[in-house]
Amino acid sequence: MVKIGLIRHFKVKRGYPQKLVTGKDLMNWVEEYDQSEVEETELDLGAVDWKRCYSSDLPRAKVTARKAFKEEIIYMKELREIGLNPLIKMNIKLPLFIHLLLIRVAWLCNHKSQPETKAEVFKRISRTLDEILKSDKDVLIVTHGGLMLFMRKELIKRGYTGPSFKRPENGNLYVFESNDRG
Repeated sequence: MVKIGLIRHFKVKRGYPQKLVTGKDLMNWVEEYDQSEVEETELDLGAVDWKRCYSSDLPRAKVTARKAFKEEIIYMKELREIGLNPLIKMNIKLPLFIHLLLIRVAWLCNHKSQPETKAEVFKRISRTLDEILKSDKDVLIVTHGGLMLFMRKELIKRGYTGPSFKRPENGNLYVFESNDRG
């Protein structure tokens, strides 16, 4: 039985803006968030002898992966979070959640403002899992919350079973299993 362990990176120390922000402020915050230190915690990796580890190449995921796996880690840009771009470019200040809601709706509607369409994200996940699953070994994947939601869907589609989650917890292991060895 092949096991795939999904781990969302540790919690980021850079908090969310508490004031109203413009689209430019939002992108500055995203840049700070991407470079932020994390709050390391202990990881429960189950009783699995993980053979390989793949991780997003962003700092928060790298730190988490190094804590989870002591051997060689393969860092992949393809495991980065889904990119975002502010929908409102004007100098209008809005609460962060409004910006994020508008961006999510734009993304779901395949609006040209977003760097990746939904179909492109699913293709990226599918190609990445094809590469990762070639080894036919128990593997850890350290990535980001949004990407994990779609990665879970792809694993289920491929015959894996595992837990359901709406918002994966930081530093928590979610194990998916398959009986198929071929």
